[in-house]
Amino acid sequence: MRMDKLTSKFQAALADAQSLALGKDHQFIEPVHVLVALLEQQGGSVKPLLAKINVNVTQLQADLAKELKRIATVSGTGGDVQISNELTRLLNLTDKLAQKRNDKFISSELFVLAAIEEKGVFTRVIEKSRCD
Repeated sequence: MRMDKLTSKFQAALADAQSLALGKDHQFIEPVHVLVALLEQQGGSVKPLLAKINVNVTQLQADLAKELKRIATVSGTGGDVQISNELTRLLNLTDKLAQKRNDKFISSELFVLAAIEEKGVFTRVIEKSRCD
């Protein structure tokens, strides 16, 4: 995936996800790190988008925080974090979605759509947070 195809907000979210994983002593950057970063992003579009589709964003953030606590921690890695296989797969799915839609850029919204379509952790957590 070419980084120059990512929107600036999505690039920032990935950088924030890396910092989050590093700060929590996680060995890998997982999709949950990115989703937390997207929800915490100032001026981002993901939080309002999810609220628009009747997701209790506060509950979603709490549930994602619980998921973060489930990730194993490591010590003595010297700040070496890597992208997990799951995140790589999800980023590739996001790229594929962008190509199918003839989008020139890969956005945060497409990442969330790919995460929902993948039927992984995010789908399970988001279903618990739906208000309808």
